[in-house]
Order: sequence, then C-alpha cells, then structure tokens
Amino acid sequence: MAKVKLDIDKLEMAASKLRAIAHPMRIAIIDLLHEKQLSVTEIYEKLNIEQASASHHLNILKGKGVLASRRNGKKIFYSLKSQTLTEIIECINRCNES
Repeated sequence: MAKVKLDIDKLEMAASKLRAIAHPMRIAIIDLLHEKQLSVTEIYEKLNIEQASASHHLNILKGKGVLASRRNGKKIFYSLKSQTLTEIIECINRCNES
C-alpha cells in the first residue's frame, strides 16, 4: 500500500472552509448559489432573514474563499467559487437519508 503524504497547509485550508460552512444558514446560502449568482437582496428575501444577518454570513463565506462577489452599481452579487462544497453538502445529505 502506497504511503500518502499529507499537506498540512491544504488540510488546514480545507478545515477552515468546512468550519465556515458549518452553519445551517451558510449551507442554505451555498444551496441557493448552487445554480446562479444572486444579489444580497435576493438572498435575504429568499431565506426570509434580515439583511444584516445575510451580510454577516456572506462576509464569513467570502473571507474563507468560499464565495466570490462582484459589484454592479449599488448591488453586490455573490457566486460560488467552486461547486466542490455543494458536492460535499449533497454527500452529507445522502448520508443522512433514512
């Protein structure tokens, strides 16, 4: 059996991203952004939460490199940087099925 060399820096980065998404509201945001980019307004309206709460969660996800953002006038649009986290969430959902 071949010995696997672990890259500690990559493991730390992965753990940091997983900690960032380990919140029900952040998982919901990632799920919303799975198909298309959305504005902050669209996100908080779809999730029925306060704008400040949505911004807080979006900033955490963006800070950990999970989301990308772009400004168009006064609106900021968010999108997933990678579909990989969505796949992880789908895997977790399959593991929790009865």
